[in-house]
Amino acid sequence: QVQLVESGGGLVQPGGSLRLSCAASGSISSIYTMRWYRQAPGKQRELVAYITNGGSTNYADSVKGRFAISRDNAKNTVYLQMNSLKPEDTAIYYCGAGVRQRLGGPLNDYWGQGTQVTVSS
Repeated sequence: QVQLVESGGGLVQPGGSLRLSCAASGSISSIYTMRWYRQAPGKQRELVAYITNGGSTNYADSVKGRFAISRDNAKNTVYLQMNSLKPEDTAIYYCGAGVRQRLGGPLNDYWGQGTQVTVSS
């Protein structure tokens, strides 16, 4: 009933930039914290960044100063601006969000299918 769809991934050279988007759709009353995760081949899933409904942000040390998370509440969309990309940033990037589908309803967590980011020369 709630879907999250990531877009914007692709192949980029080291030092380049990429902007990921994740749009939520379906039955939505409120979206709270929105998050970006990534998983590289052979590695565990890593929390990259999150942004609360109040606009507070936090980043993994590995991306701090290079990535920026933002959101457009009118579009139910979260973004991840990635600058100064490194080969170690190569991964599938997933978005997640805490969502209330109705007023007074429970807060549930939803996930997207992921978008591939490859940083290679």
